[in-house]
Amino acid sequence: MQFPTVAFAVFFIAAFTVNWLLRPHYLVWRATMIVFSLYFCGWVDLRFVLVVVASAVVNGALAVAIHRALEFGEPTAESRRLVRIAVGADVAAFAVFGYHGFFLDSVTDALSGLGLSATAPVLGLLMPVGLSFFSLHAISYVVDVGRGDVEPVAFADLLLYLSFFPHMVAGPIARVDELVPQFHERPDPRRVPATDAFALIGIGLFKFVVVAGYLATEVVGPAFAEPGAAGGVELLVAVYAFAVQIYAGFSGATDIAIGCALLLGIEYPQNFDAPYGALSVRDFWERWNMTLTRWLRDYLYIPLGGNRYGVPATYRNLMATMVVGGLWYGAGWTFAVWGAVHGVYLVAERAGSSWFVRRTGTGTGTDPDATRLPDGVSATLRWLVTFNLVSLAWIFFRAESVGSALGIVGRIATVAPGSAGLVTVLAVATVVGALACQLVTDERTLELRARFTTLRPVTQVAVLAAALTAIGVLGAENGTAFTYLPF
Repeated sequence: MQFPTVAFAVFFIAAFTVNWLLRPHYLVWRATMIVFSLYFCGWVDLRFVLVVVASAVVNGALAVAIHRALEFGEPTAESRRLVRIAVGADVAAFAVFGYHGFFLDSVTDALSGLGLSATAPVLGLLMPVGLSFFSLHAISYVVDVGRGDVEPVAFADLLLYLSFFPHMVAGPIARVDELVPQFHERPDPRRVPATDAFALIGIGLFKFVVVAGYLATEVVGPAFAEPGAAGGVELLVAVYAFAVQIYAGFSGATDIAIGCALLLGIEYPQNFDAPYGALSVRDFWERWNMTLTRWLRDYLYIPLGGNRYGVPATYRNLMATMVVGGLWYGAGWTFAVWGAVHGVYLVAERAGSSWFVRRTGTGTGTDPDATRLPDGVSATLRWLVTFNLVSLAWIFFRAESVGSALGIVGRIATVAPGSAGLVTVLAVATVVGALACQLVTDERTLELRARFTTLRPVTQVAVLAAALTAIGVLGAENGTAFTYLPF
């Protein structure tokens, strides 16, 4: 079940009503929300419910065993062994359901390259809804228990934490100590920030349905389907359009999820913070899918050694983290290359910063934004370089293959002739307008939101109704065009 769809709207209205009727009765509420969440997970195939429940059973049992193996709250050799087993089981399930096709195709292609004929077997495995999200939730839970940061939670709490439906489609990724305590609270429905929730849902719908849908249908899809028919300039515009499309679609879906959770009295962490306003690639990752960035840092980069063992090890850990992060977004070599490109960017920034500090004797050695240029000029140059580097990497993310991506890069670099009629005034205006919104200050955004909250309820409803009508009209033909969400 995807949003925005009529099926999800009906489902959410039912969940919303039951949520507030039963919230004073915690045990009944929890059981009911588990049923709603598992129904959401099993909308496509009931077998998906078994996968989520099995994950909760395995991780719940191992978390209890890990906690018992701690000594005075500190890890032991036995607890570390159990954590490795739990993480291994989660990664194995993730790989089997999410990457079996990628692995089989890669082996088949490798054998074909050696002159051996091979056909990949068809396993018929479907990918469970929200696989990437509940897998990362499960891993963070057992690791946090193993570190002594949290204690095991009740099985029902764990099952709801893993399957809670608002985050199953687009995140964000929340830790167990961020989400489970909220399950036990008794929020007053009169104090739920409904205005903020409706604003998030409305903005998310506009980004997801109108902006992402239009760019995907009219510009990005045709350009990447037949890059040879488009000229270099057209492809460059299409790349910028995809940068906006993927942000609008992904962040829009996340906004809807966070807004829906707010209406249920549950608060999730922010996941996007104007990433295209970043002045360095590191800054971009501190703004883009922020909960995933924190997860990769805390559960992969730091366990690998972080920056504790010298420069070469730091660069290795950065590259490994970014490649794994790329594969989280999708099972394919294009995603791995996309992650590797960002790894190269981050390594180059750290190396360049260190060189600058050694040469000038200023800075901290870890700030890639250090410069002697005037503030205005420096910020503009850094923004231009960062945005174009990020856009260049998006080519590998969106292209059908690595070879196709390299071909697109070549056509852009050589300003190849050709015209597919993709560059229109509306397309350019959409891209420019979306990027301009990224540069609006937080103070201005908060001011506009505060002004909206001061309107009378009737006026707020009228504004939201008008916005939904506009979204329905503008997105009627393109609303289903956006195809990418993390699996």
